[in-house]
Amino acid sequence: MRERLRNKREPEKENDKRSKKLDQIVGFLHVFFAGFMTLLIIYLFFIMVVDTGKYRARARSQRVGRIFSMRGDIYDRNGIKLATDKVYSDVYAHPSDYDHSPEELAKILAPILKMPKDTLLQKLKKPGPVITLKKDIDRNAAKQIAKLHLREISLGKKNTREYPQGTLAAHILGYYNFDADIANGVEYTAKDRLEHVVNTVKYQKTRDGKIIYDFTTDPVATTTNPKGEDVTLTIDAAIQHVCEKEIEKMVKDKEAERGTVIVMNPKNGEILAYAVYPTFDPNNYKKATPQQLKNWTLTDVFPPGSTFKTITVASAMDLGKINEHSTVLDTGKTTIGKWEIKNYDYDVHPYPGNITLEYLFEHSSNIGSINIARTMSPVEFYGVLKKFGLGTKTGIDLPGESSGLLPYWAHWDQGIHATMAYGYGTSVTAIQMISAVQALANNGVRVTPHIIKYPQEEYDNKIHYTQVIKPETAKAITRLLSASVNNGKSVIKMDKYNVAAKTGTSRKPKEGGSGYTPYMYTSTIGYLPASDPQVLIYVMVDSAKVGAIWGNTVAGPVFHEVATQVARIMNIKPDKVTPKKQTKEI
Repeated sequence: MRERLRNKREPEKENDKRSKKLDQIVGFLHVFFAGFMTLLIIYLFFIMVVDTGKYRARARSQRVGRIFSMRGDIYDRNGIKLATDKVYSDVYAHPSDYDHSPEELAKILAPILKMPKDTLLQKLKKPGPVITLKKDIDRNAAKQIAKLHLREISLGKKNTREYPQGTLAAHILGYYNFDADIANGVEYTAKDRLEHVVNTVKYQKTRDGKIIYDFTTDPVATTTNPKGEDVTLTIDAAIQHVCEKEIEKMVKDKEAERGTVIVMNPKNGEILAYAVYPTFDPNNYKKATPQQLKNWTLTDVFPPGSTFKTITVASAMDLGKINEHSTVLDTGKTTIGKWEIKNYDYDVHPYPGNITLEYLFEHSSNIGSINIARTMSPVEFYGVLKKFGLGTKTGIDLPGESSGLLPYWAHWDQGIHATMAYGYGTSVTAIQMISAVQALANNGVRVTPHIIKYPQEEYDNKIHYTQVIKPETAKAITRLLSASVNNGKSVIKMDKYNVAAKTGTSRKPKEGGSGYTPYMYTSTIGYLPASDPQVLIYVMVDSAKVGAIWGNTVAGPVFHEVATQVARIMNIKPDKVTPKKQTKEI
């Protein structure tokens, strides 16, 4: 009996223990929640009553929106617009705010959006908090929608960069992508100026983008789009057009790989035209190939060939090794190590003998150039080449420039020293080559080439003047070049102007650097009028495949046509005096 009672009491004790434990837990939870609610009330009291300023400021900052701004325009030197912003809008629907049925909205909006009613209706019925109805509608369509005051429809404004002249100066202007903030060309280098907005306006807006007007809000400012600074280029659109047309024609006629024409004012380094082919349309740059987008004239290097002889002769003359009236021995060919080097016209003139510098330029003598280079030690020759800017970036205000290749003088052997003389020992970019010859046309002073017109203070910081050779050396080289052109039958000779110019042809190296391809770089560089140079022109065509492949036959005709048109556009005064015919008295 006692055992039964004991067994009966044990479960009762267990239940009592569980009940007490549960009461303790519930009591603890009551205390916890009471304490939590007390702390929450205190916290809310501080937020809503004691510390309102801080949180009001934070809320205001979350509602503040910077006014929609536009990039500045880009103009050529004569005020022709080359790049500008155009404002478009995207149209969105907000299903949670529908005051009209999708059918009603489709009927209202279809004519404005120029969309089939059924297509628009399908979009309006899609699930989701926000539905994109149409992107890039123009300003007039956006105004029509805004006037409807549809609570369920909103407009998102955005910029699109447009280039009114199409492909003109594409590699100079570059392109700009607003969504990814990606730019190239002047759009990249002048980014800070183009996007520099003075006195930006801030305003408050709701979650769905509507402006909150209060006593401090300027209603005019919120509807006016601030704009960045405009940028004016040194480019002349008329000269640019001529260059692009002529280089494209020659590249196509000769089935060449690519080509360029650069026109510069040699007195101040301003680029008047910079044509690069193949080109692209910056309005549709996403459709362009990498080869079209690349400004290879800044990035790719090549042996300049015989145009470099102007630099070789100028270097030796400035060092006092030769003078304007010197002669040099030309044996027609020579052997250096295991390599035989010949003049291009060796079969016609196998042993010219002692030649003048005028003859050297006219006949493009390799052997004469080598013998002149030998009058200078490697360190002397290298020192002058560095002054000309070889192996160094020019500092042009375009992105992606290469430094070129100029071996350090201590690494020169007989072969490099000799080939350097006629444009094979070094590799240059197109902009480097024209920058070097610019010093010859400007009394020996090299000026930083540039594409943007700068305010005076900025100009002084960015544009540098370097005395490369003595003025008398530059003038002597100019006289020699001009005489060599006038004495010969080159296509670059002009009727009204004395032209100081040199053609060049060089073999194209293989990409691996060992050996040469079957193709050629053909080029012509020169300036006019020789008596007072106003314009410097450089033409280079890569890998022409049709007809005679020489600097005079491929690049020369382009040079002549561009020079003729530029002289007309710039109204350059002729410096060639044509003798009047004398009539006999009867």
